[in-house]
Amino acid sequence: MKTLSNYPIDGKFGKYGGRFVPEVLMAAISELEEAYEQAKQDPNFCKELAYYLSEYAGRPTPLYYAENLTRKLGGAKIYLKREDLAHGGAHKINNTLGQALLAKRMGKKRVIAETGAGQHGVATAIACAALGLKAEVYMGVEDMKRQRLNVFRMTKTLKDSINEALRDWVTNLESTYYLIGSVVGPHPYPMLVRDFQSVIGNELKEQFMQKEKRLPDALVACVGGGSNAIGTFYPFENCPEVKLYGVEAAGEGIKSNKHAAALGAGAEGVFHGMLTYVLQDSEGQIQATHSISAGLDYPGVDAFCVLSKEEGIIPALEPSHALAFAMKLARKMKRKETIVVTLSGRGDKDVEVVADFLGVKI
Repeated sequence: MKTLSNYPIDGKFGKYGGRFVPEVLMAAISELEEAYEQAKQDPNFCKELAYYLSEYAGRPTPLYYAENLTRKLGGAKIYLKREDLAHGGAHKINNTLGQALLAKRMGKKRVIAETGAGQHGVATAIACAALGLKAEVYMGVEDMKRQRLNVFRMTKTLKDSINEALRDWVTNLESTYYLIGSVVGPHPYPMLVRDFQSVIGNELKEQFMQKEKRLPDALVACVGGGSNAIGTFYPFENCPEVKLYGVEAAGEGIKSNKHAAALGAGAEGVFHGMLTYVLQDSEGQIQATHSISAGLDYPGVDAFCVLSKEEGIIPALEPSHALAFAMKLARKMKRKETIVVTLSGRGDKDVEVVADFLGVKI
Protein backbone atom coordinates (compact mmCIF):
# COMPACT_ATOMS: atom_id res chain seq x y z
CA MET A 1 0.00 0.00 0.00
CA LYS A 2 1.43 3.34 -1.06
CA THR A 3 1.17 6.31 1.28
CA LEU A 4 0.68 9.91 0.27
CA SER A 5 4.39 10.65 0.44
CA ASN A 6 4.88 8.29 -2.51
CA TYR A 7 2.82 10.65 -4.66
CA PRO A 8 2.56 12.35 -7.02
CA ILE A 9 3.90 9.99 -9.67
CA ASP A 10 4.03 11.64 -13.08
CA GLY A 11 1.81 14.34 -11.67
CA LYS A 12 -0.88 11.94 -10.46
CA PHE A 13 -2.14 10.65 -7.13
CA GLY A 14 -3.13 7.20 -8.31
CA LYS A 15 -5.37 7.97 -11.26
CA TYR A 16 -6.35 11.39 -9.91
CA GLY A 17 -4.72 14.75 -10.49
CA GLY A 18 -2.69 15.05 -13.68
CA ARG A 19 -2.43 17.91 -16.13
CA PHE A 20 -5.53 18.59 -18.20
CA VAL A 21 -4.60 21.98 -19.60
CA PRO A 22 -4.24 23.59 -23.04
CA GLU A 23 -0.92 23.15 -24.77
CA VAL A 24 -0.23 26.87 -24.34
CA LEU A 25 0.06 26.34 -20.57
CA MET A 26 2.28 23.26 -20.58
CA ALA A 27 5.56 25.19 -20.74
CA ALA A 28 4.53 27.40 -17.81
CA ILE A 29 3.46 24.38 -15.75
CA SER A 30 6.75 22.60 -16.46
CA GLU A 31 8.68 25.75 -15.57
CA LEU A 32 6.85 25.93 -12.25
CA GLU A 33 7.53 22.29 -11.41
CA GLU A 34 11.23 22.63 -12.17
CA ALA A 35 11.50 25.86 -10.16
CA TYR A 36 9.81 24.29 -7.14
CA GLU A 37 11.99 21.16 -7.22
CA GLN A 38 15.05 23.39 -7.14
CA ALA A 39 13.68 25.77 -4.51
CA LYS A 40 12.69 23.15 -1.95
CA GLN A 41 16.24 21.78 -2.00
CA ASP A 42 17.77 25.25 -1.62
CA PRO A 43 18.62 26.00 2.05
CA ASN A 44 18.35 29.74 1.38
CA PHE A 45 14.79 29.43 0.06
CA CYS A 46 13.77 27.25 3.01
CA LYS A 47 15.40 29.68 5.44
CA GLU A 48 13.63 32.67 3.91
CA LEU A 49 10.26 30.90 4.01
CA ALA A 50 10.81 29.93 7.65
CA TYR A 51 11.67 33.55 8.44
CA TYR A 52 8.46 34.92 6.92
CA LEU A 53 6.30 32.21 8.51
CA SER A 54 7.75 33.04 11.92
CA GLU A 55 8.36 36.79 11.86
CA TYR A 56 5.57 37.84 9.51
CA ALA A 57 2.80 35.23 9.67
CA GLY A 58 3.17 34.65 13.43
CA ARG A 59 3.95 30.95 13.46
CA PRO A 60 3.77 28.65 15.26
CA THR A 61 0.06 29.13 15.93
CA PRO A 62 -1.17 27.90 19.34
CA LEU A 63 -2.69 24.52 20.09
CA TYR A 64 -5.45 25.47 22.52
CA TYR A 65 -7.28 23.13 24.91
CA ALA A 66 -10.97 24.11 24.71
CA GLU A 67 -11.71 23.28 28.34
CA ASN A 68 -15.12 24.95 28.54
CA LEU A 69 -16.35 23.29 25.35
CA THR A 70 -14.97 19.94 26.51
CA ARG A 71 -16.77 20.28 29.84
CA LYS A 72 -20.05 21.17 28.12
CA LEU A 73 -19.91 18.13 25.82
CA GLY A 74 -18.77 15.68 28.50
CA GLY A 75 -16.69 13.48 26.22
CA ALA A 76 -13.25 13.55 24.62
CA LYS A 77 -10.89 16.47 25.19
CA ILE A 78 -11.06 18.95 22.34
CA TYR A 79 -8.03 20.92 21.21
CA LEU A 80 -8.09 23.68 18.59
CA LYS A 81 -5.22 24.34 16.22
CA ARG A 82 -5.53 28.12 16.07
CA GLU A 83 -4.89 28.95 12.42
CA ASP A 84 -7.33 31.81 12.92
CA LEU A 85 -4.51 33.60 14.74
CA ALA A 86 -2.14 33.52 11.77
CA HIS A 87 -1.61 36.87 10.03
CA GLY A 88 -4.61 37.58 7.84
CA GLY A 89 -6.92 35.50 10.00
CA ALA A 90 -6.56 32.11 8.32
CA HIS A 91 -4.22 29.31 7.33
CA LYS A 92 -4.03 30.58 3.76
CA ILE A 93 -0.94 32.70 4.49
CA ASN A 94 1.18 29.53 4.83
CA ASN A 95 0.76 28.74 1.16
CA THR A 96 0.67 32.26 -0.27
CA LEU A 97 3.99 33.16 1.34
CA GLY A 98 5.56 29.99 -0.05
CA GLN A 99 4.24 30.46 -3.56
CA ALA A 100 4.87 34.21 -3.61
CA LEU A 101 8.50 33.57 -2.66
CA LEU A 102 8.64 31.01 -5.46
CA ALA A 103 7.15 33.53 -7.90
CA LYS A 104 9.78 36.07 -6.91
CA ARG A 105 12.51 33.47 -7.33
CA MET A 106 11.19 32.75 -10.84
CA GLY A 107 11.40 36.44 -11.73
CA LYS A 108 7.66 37.01 -11.94
CA LYS A 109 6.60 40.57 -11.10
CA ARG A 110 2.85 40.02 -10.97
CA VAL A 111 0.69 37.48 -9.14
CA ILE A 112 -2.92 36.59 -9.88
CA ALA A 113 -5.27 34.46 -7.78
CA GLU A 114 -8.93 33.51 -7.50
CA THR A 115 -10.85 33.21 -4.26
CA GLY A 116 -14.22 32.05 -2.89
CA ALA A 117 -14.48 32.93 0.80
CA GLY A 118 -11.95 35.69 0.26
CA GLN A 119 -9.33 34.41 2.68
CA HIS A 120 -7.01 33.21 -0.08
CA GLY A 121 -7.38 36.54 -1.83
CA VAL A 122 -6.55 38.40 1.36
CA ALA A 123 -3.55 36.14 2.01
CA THR A 124 -2.33 36.62 -1.57
CA ALA A 125 -2.58 40.40 -1.30
CA ILE A 126 -0.78 40.30 2.07
CA ALA A 127 2.07 38.09 0.86
CA CYS A 128 2.58 40.11 -2.30
CA ALA A 129 2.64 43.37 -0.34
CA ALA A 130 5.34 41.97 1.93
CA LEU A 131 7.43 40.73 -0.98
CA GLY A 132 6.98 43.69 -3.33
CA LEU A 133 4.87 41.93 -5.94
CA LYS A 134 1.81 43.22 -7.75
CA ALA A 135 -1.35 41.24 -6.94
CA GLU A 136 -4.70 40.94 -8.68
CA VAL A 137 -7.44 38.71 -7.26
CA TYR A 138 -10.47 37.38 -9.11
CA MET A 139 -13.66 36.69 -7.14
CA GLY A 140 -17.17 35.58 -8.12
CA VAL A 141 -20.01 38.08 -7.82
CA GLU A 142 -22.04 35.99 -5.35
CA ASP A 143 -19.00 35.47 -3.12
CA MET A 144 -18.27 39.19 -3.22
CA LYS A 145 -21.75 39.86 -1.86
CA ARG A 146 -21.34 37.38 1.00
CA GLN A 147 -17.79 38.36 1.88
CA ARG A 148 -17.87 42.15 1.79
CA LEU A 149 -15.35 42.49 4.60
CA ASN A 150 -12.74 40.46 2.79
CA VAL A 151 -13.46 42.37 -0.41
CA PHE A 152 -12.66 45.59 1.44
CA ARG A 153 -9.49 44.06 2.88
CA MET A 154 -8.29 43.24 -0.66
CA THR A 155 -8.80 46.83 -1.85
CA LYS A 156 -8.22 47.37 -5.55
CA THR A 157 -7.17 43.77 -6.20
CA LEU A 158 -10.52 42.25 -7.15
CA LYS A 159 -11.94 41.19 -10.46
CA ASP A 160 -14.61 38.64 -11.25
CA SER A 161 -14.31 34.85 -11.78
CA ILE A 162 -11.94 31.91 -12.14
CA ASN A 163 -12.26 31.84 -15.91
CA GLU A 164 -11.02 35.41 -16.09
CA ALA A 165 -8.00 34.44 -13.99
CA LEU A 166 -7.14 31.64 -16.40
CA ARG A 167 -7.56 33.93 -19.42
CA ASP A 168 -5.31 36.44 -17.71
CA TRP A 169 -2.60 33.84 -17.09
CA VAL A 170 -2.62 32.58 -20.67
CA THR A 171 -2.20 36.14 -21.89
CA ASN A 172 0.60 37.09 -19.49
CA LEU A 173 2.66 33.93 -18.95
CA GLU A 174 6.05 35.64 -19.06
CA SER A 175 5.38 38.16 -16.29
CA THR A 176 2.62 36.52 -14.23
CA TYR A 177 2.44 33.78 -11.61
CA TYR A 178 -0.93 32.09 -10.96
CA LEU A 179 -1.14 31.44 -7.22
CA ILE A 180 -3.66 28.68 -6.42
CA GLY A 181 -4.77 28.33 -2.81
CA SER A 182 -6.66 25.03 -2.78
CA VAL A 183 -5.57 21.44 -3.44
CA VAL A 184 -6.72 21.79 -7.03
CA GLY A 185 -5.35 22.51 -10.44
CA PRO A 186 -2.86 20.78 -12.71
CA HIS A 187 0.30 19.26 -11.24
CA PRO A 188 2.37 20.58 -9.47
CA TYR A 189 -0.19 22.83 -7.73
CA PRO A 190 -1.76 20.22 -5.40
CA MET A 191 1.73 19.15 -4.33
CA LEU A 192 2.79 22.76 -3.68
CA VAL A 193 -0.26 23.47 -1.53
CA ARG A 194 0.19 20.19 0.35
CA ASP A 195 3.82 20.93 1.12
CA PHE A 196 3.40 24.57 2.13
CA GLN A 197 0.36 23.82 4.32
CA SER A 198 2.01 20.86 6.07
CA VAL A 199 3.44 23.31 8.58
CA ILE A 200 0.03 22.99 10.30
CA GLY A 201 0.29 19.26 10.94
CA ASN A 202 4.00 19.35 11.73
CA GLU A 203 3.49 21.99 14.40
CA LEU A 204 0.39 20.25 15.72
CA LYS A 205 2.22 16.94 16.13
CA GLU A 206 5.06 18.53 18.10
CA GLN A 207 2.75 20.68 20.24
CA PHE A 208 0.44 17.81 21.07
CA MET A 209 3.33 15.58 22.10
CA GLN A 210 4.50 18.31 24.47
CA LYS A 211 1.05 18.63 26.03
CA GLU A 212 -0.20 15.03 26.12
CA LYS A 213 3.00 12.97 25.61
CA ARG A 214 1.29 11.06 22.79
CA LEU A 215 -0.52 11.62 19.50
CA PRO A 216 -4.19 12.65 19.33
CA ASP A 217 -6.87 10.03 18.79
CA ALA A 218 -8.57 12.03 16.03
CA LEU A 219 -7.96 14.98 13.75
CA VAL A 220 -10.89 16.88 12.25
CA ALA A 221 -10.71 19.46 9.45
CA CYS A 222 -13.22 20.97 7.06
CA VAL A 223 -12.93 20.14 3.37
CA GLY A 224 -13.81 22.77 0.81
CA GLY A 225 -10.75 23.32 -1.32
CA GLY A 226 -8.85 20.93 0.94
CA SER A 227 -5.82 23.04 1.84
CA ASN A 228 -6.22 23.09 5.61
CA ALA A 229 -7.24 19.42 5.67
CA ILE A 230 -4.23 18.19 3.69
CA GLY A 231 -1.96 20.44 5.73
CA THR A 232 -3.32 18.92 8.93
CA PHE A 233 -3.44 15.29 7.80
CA TYR A 234 -0.32 14.86 5.66
CA PRO A 235 2.23 14.76 8.52
CA PHE A 236 0.12 12.01 10.16
CA GLU A 237 -0.06 9.69 7.15
CA ASN A 238 2.18 7.11 8.84
CA CYS A 239 0.29 7.26 12.15
CA PRO A 240 -2.46 4.62 11.85
CA GLU A 241 -3.53 5.18 15.46
CA VAL A 242 -4.73 8.69 14.54
CA LYS A 243 -8.14 8.82 12.85
CA LEU A 244 -8.53 11.50 10.20
CA TYR A 245 -11.93 13.11 9.55
CA GLY A 246 -12.52 15.47 6.64
CA VAL A 247 -15.87 17.26 6.88
CA GLU A 248 -17.76 18.59 3.85
CA ALA A 249 -20.80 20.89 3.92
CA ALA A 250 -24.05 18.95 3.45
CA GLY A 251 -26.16 22.07 2.93
CA GLU A 252 -29.86 21.20 2.81
CA GLY A 253 -29.07 17.49 2.57
CA ILE A 254 -27.30 15.25 0.07
CA LYS A 255 -30.55 14.24 -1.64
CA SER A 256 -31.58 17.88 -2.06
CA ASN A 257 -28.75 18.56 -4.52
CA LYS A 258 -28.13 21.73 -2.51
CA HIS A 259 -24.84 20.88 -0.84
CA ALA A 260 -21.08 21.13 -1.26
CA ALA A 261 -20.15 17.46 -0.71
CA ALA A 262 -18.20 16.79 -3.91
CA LEU A 263 -16.19 13.95 -2.38
CA GLY A 264 -19.14 12.33 -0.62
CA ALA A 265 -21.72 12.70 -3.37
CA GLY A 266 -19.85 13.72 -6.51
CA ALA A 267 -18.57 11.75 -9.49
CA GLU A 268 -15.27 11.59 -11.32
CA GLY A 269 -14.65 14.40 -13.73
CA VAL A 270 -12.01 16.76 -15.07
CA PHE A 271 -12.15 20.19 -13.46
CA HIS A 272 -9.56 22.92 -12.94
CA GLY A 273 -7.00 20.93 -14.90
CA MET A 274 -7.19 17.69 -12.93
CA LEU A 275 -9.17 14.46 -12.59
CA THR A 276 -11.10 14.61 -9.32
CA TYR A 277 -14.57 14.28 -7.82
CA VAL A 278 -17.00 17.03 -8.81
CA LEU A 279 -20.67 17.82 -8.56
CA GLN A 280 -22.13 17.48 -12.06
CA ASP A 281 -25.42 16.88 -13.81
CA SER A 282 -26.38 13.96 -16.07
CA GLU A 283 -24.74 15.69 -19.04
CA GLY A 284 -21.46 16.22 -17.21
CA GLN A 285 -21.95 19.94 -16.63
CA ILE A 286 -20.55 21.28 -13.36
CA GLN A 287 -23.24 22.04 -10.80
CA ALA A 288 -23.12 24.89 -8.32
CA THR A 289 -22.32 24.06 -4.69
CA HIS A 290 -24.57 25.19 -1.87
CA SER A 291 -23.67 26.09 1.69
CA ILE A 292 -24.21 28.94 4.11
CA SER A 293 -20.44 29.37 3.98
CA ALA A 294 -18.78 30.78 0.87
CA GLY A 295 -15.77 28.49 1.24
CA LEU A 296 -17.96 25.43 1.99
CA ASP A 297 -23.84 24.02 6.60
CA TYR A 298 -26.31 24.81 8.73
CA PRO A 299 -24.98 22.63 11.61
CA GLY A 300 -21.98 24.90 11.28
CA VAL A 301 -24.05 27.84 12.50
CA ASP A 302 -24.77 26.07 15.78
CA ALA A 303 -21.09 25.25 16.25
CA PHE A 304 -20.21 28.85 15.36
CA CYS A 305 -22.47 30.09 18.16
CA VAL A 306 -21.42 27.46 20.71
CA LEU A 307 -17.69 28.14 20.36
CA SER A 308 -18.27 31.90 20.46
CA LYS A 309 -20.25 31.54 23.69
CA GLU A 310 -18.19 28.88 25.46
CA GLU A 311 -14.67 29.93 24.53
CA GLY A 312 -14.97 33.50 23.29
CA ILE A 313 -13.54 32.39 19.94
CA ILE A 314 -15.47 33.30 16.77
CA PRO A 315 -14.65 30.69 14.12
CA ALA A 316 -15.12 31.06 10.39
CA LEU A 317 -18.08 29.10 9.05
CA GLU A 318 -15.78 26.77 7.13
CA PRO A 319 -14.13 25.22 10.24
CA SER A 320 -17.46 25.51 12.07
CA HIS A 321 -18.54 22.52 9.96
CA ALA A 322 -15.57 20.57 11.25
CA LEU A 323 -16.29 21.71 14.79
CA ALA A 324 -19.94 20.59 14.52
CA PHE A 325 -18.76 17.10 13.55
CA ALA A 326 -16.12 17.07 16.31
CA MET A 327 -18.75 17.98 18.91
CA LYS A 328 -20.83 14.96 17.91
CA LEU A 329 -17.75 12.77 17.83
CA ALA A 330 -16.55 13.91 21.26
CA ARG A 331 -19.80 12.82 22.91
CA LYS A 332 -19.23 9.28 21.62
CA MET A 333 -15.64 9.08 22.84
CA LYS A 334 -14.13 8.50 26.28
CA ARG A 335 -12.97 11.37 28.47
CA LYS A 336 -9.36 10.22 28.24
CA GLU A 337 -9.45 10.39 24.43
CA THR A 338 -8.55 13.48 22.42
CA ILE A 339 -9.62 15.35 19.30
CA VAL A 340 -7.83 18.18 17.50
CA VAL A 341 -9.90 20.46 15.26
CA THR A 342 -8.09 22.72 12.82
CA LEU A 343 -9.68 26.13 13.25
CA SER A 344 -8.67 27.26 9.79
CA GLY A 345 -9.93 30.85 10.02
CA ARG A 346 -11.59 33.47 12.15
CA GLY A 347 -15.23 34.38 11.76
CA ASP A 348 -15.43 38.15 11.62
CA LYS A 349 -16.12 37.82 7.88
CA ASP A 350 -19.15 35.61 8.63
CA VAL A 351 -20.90 37.52 11.42
CA GLU A 352 -23.34 39.23 9.04
CA VAL A 353 -24.16 35.93 7.30
CA VAL A 354 -24.88 34.17 10.61
CA ALA A 355 -26.89 37.10 11.94
CA ASP A 356 -29.01 37.13 8.79
CA PHE A 357 -29.56 33.35 9.03
CA LEU A 358 -30.63 33.70 12.67
CA GLY A 359 -32.85 36.67 11.93
CA VAL A 360 -30.80 39.03 14.07
CA LYS A 361 -30.40 42.64 13.00
CA ILE A 362 -26.97 44.20 13.49
